[in-house]
Amino acid sequence: MTSIPEALLWCLSAGTAAAVVLAALSIRARGQRAGLRSRLSAAEEQNSATLHSNTELTARLRATEAEIRHLAETRLPDLTLALAHPHVPVPGLMDARFAGTDADRALSAVLEQVSDAITKERARVDAAAQSTLRGATTTIQALLYQLQTALQEMQHRYDDPSVAQDLLNADFLNEQALRRVQATGVVCGAWPGLTREDSYLAELVVGATSRLRGYDRVQVSNQLRDPVAVVARAVEPVAIVVTELLANALHHSHRELPVTITLQQGNRGASVIVDDYGVGMHDDEIKAAMELLAGDDDLLLTQLGDPPRSGFAAAGQLVRQYGFGVHVEPSPYGGVRAVVYIPGDPLLTVLDESTQPMSVMAPLPHRSGVPDRSASVLPTGTAAPAAAPAAAAPAASAAPAPQPGERFEAAPPVQQEGELPRRRRRRPVSESPAGEESAERTASLPLRSPEETGSRWAALQRGTESGRAAVQSDPPRSPEGNAKS
Repeated sequence: MTSIPEALLWCLSAGTAAAVVLAALSIRARGQRAGLRSRLSAAEEQNSATLHSNTELTARLRATEAEIRHLAETRLPDLTLALAHPHVPVPGLMDARFAGTDADRALSAVLEQVSDAITKERARVDAAAQSTLRGATTTIQALLYQLQTALQEMQHRYDDPSVAQDLLNADFLNEQALRRVQATGVVCGAWPGLTREDSYLAELVVGATSRLRGYDRVQVSNQLRDPVAVVARAVEPVAIVVTELLANALHHSHRELPVTITLQQGNRGASVIVDDYGVGMHDDEIKAAMELLAGDDDLLLTQLGDPPRSGFAAAGQLVRQYGFGVHVEPSPYGGVRAVVYIPGDPLLTVLDESTQPMSVMAPLPHRSGVPDRSASVLPTGTAAPAAAPAAAAPAASAAPAPQPGERFEAAPPVQQEGELPRRRRRRPVSESPAGEESAERTASLPLRSPEETGSRWAALQRGTESGRAAVQSDPPRSPEGNAKS
């Protein structure tokens, strides 16, 4: 047997070892390659996730920027408009994905802060404007009252009919300007500007009617049971409110249609009911009118339009300050019905007609045997609606009616629960045959119309003034009782 050389064995051993080492290295290299592949795959997945996340962040950032632009360009301008006009809607988020998120809460906070800032600034500016306007209207109102007094003195000084008519026209125009200035001043918080004595409610309504164009269309029906009067401090405020309600009725009805006023008396107060036959008001208009008539403290001049419609707003301020009420609703005649309710306590009283007679221009109440005296004449061919019948007065609440030939003296004020306050009650003192004869002569005289009574009264005044002028150097002056209401 041939022996293998030792050197060859060593070579074979070394080759085997090298092969084993190479095999091990190869296996290790394959494992490293697999690990590298897995790490590379993970890195690629992470890179892909990062790219996706970056894409989402970029899209969200762009959406946020779009929401901010939407806030600045759309939501904030609409918010400022909605603060002045509540019916204007304010849009919400442009992207619904932001609902309930921190971005949504931040944007809502911005809207609230801007709204508060605008509201406070508008109130501050409006208060400054009202203060300035209040001072201006007070000065103008005082000058117009002086002009009114001067015109009335001139009317009594000149006897020329054409001059008198021109003065009457100028006085009426002055009255229109005075009414508008007065209403604007009241809206701005000014005092009405006049203090009057206790005045009959019927006289007050006639005086309010005379302040308006179209006064000849107004028909007054007096359903009062007693000689009800408004206390001095509330006379001018009630007159302003009735005037503005009448102005609304006359303006929104045809010039040939009447406007009716009914004076009603209840157990706890009296009401002035104004009905027109005009175009009426929609539900939203009635709602807006009632909000103005409620006398909201936060009323702004900018809410009254351009030019400002201050009539209902002025009425609302007076209602809040003096404690009477105004209500508007659709009229059964197709137009609008406005009701002014004046509580008897503390705004009404009952005057003594023997010591303070009612003006001949005021309508007489519907009492038994006493015909109604209209305060104005309706246009030809126009009929006024039948007035509602007056409620029967309790026996305890009716003062004894004066009889011709009787003398009356004042008794202590007596007021029972549910009655209007009475300043004076009257009771007969004595009767005489001469008084009975006078009563018979008075009863036999025919009733005079308001026009005839006014003409006779004017003639008496002119005669009195002419007599005074003949014996005095001063020009004749009219009685104070002839002042305009």
